[in-house]
Amino acid sequence: MFVLIGVAVVIIGFALRINALLVVTVAGIVTAAIGGIGPVGILTAFGNGFASSRSVTTFALVLPVIGLIERYGLQDQAKRLIAKLDKLTTGRILAGYLAVRQVTAAVGLTSIGGPAQTVRPLVHPMAEGAATKKYGRIDERMREKIKGFSASSDTVGVFFGEDVFVAVGSILLITTFVDTTYGLALEPIDLALWAIPTGIAALLVHGARLLLLDRKLDKMAADVRQTEGVAA
Repeated sequence: MFVLIGVAVVIIGFALRINALLVVTVAGIVTAAIGGIGPVGILTAFGNGFASSRSVTTFALVLPVIGLIERYGLQDQAKRLIAKLDKLTTGRILAGYLAVRQVTAAVGLTSIGGPAQTVRPLVHPMAEGAATKKYGRIDERMREKIKGFSASSDTVGVFFGEDVFVAVGSILLITTFVDTTYGLALEPIDLALWAIPTGIAALLVHGARLLLLDRKLDKMAADVRQTEGVAA
């Protein structure tokens, strides 16, 4: 019963708005001490917990790196590069990234892209640069539209691509659940093969939506010019 004092420490700490990491650490130490675990055992438990989940702290290294490369003009360079390529439109850039993201996810390379490390510093600036080159100036509505479709190209690509890879966590979770619940012997390769038609359909459907984005931006740019003409 006394072991539950650790829960009370968490509740009180959160109620007082003390640093969450400090509260959880103290609660863990209190719980372990009451449970009869010595100082060495507590340190061992913390060390094992950190070692088994250290990948969670990767963002602490990734975010400063992204901040530095953005500070020194990565987005500006991406926009300049796209400005030199006449045939690349916003929709074509995003459709191309969708295809690349889905193919790489299908072979297990899910970590080489993502909203933080790829979309924000590279994909979105390139898509926005293509729109700026074509229309001269884009308003806030167009900018938000490009942001949304940039994020969706990454999300759709990795979501429907990763299930083709037999060793991904979602495939293993499904097979384990089905086998234990229904008594079947479902192989990961079976799910991966059935994920291929779904992935192709997602690529075609969302790829078409991304290509049609150029038409939407054309209409939005025309509306902006008309509004500015009336205002003038």
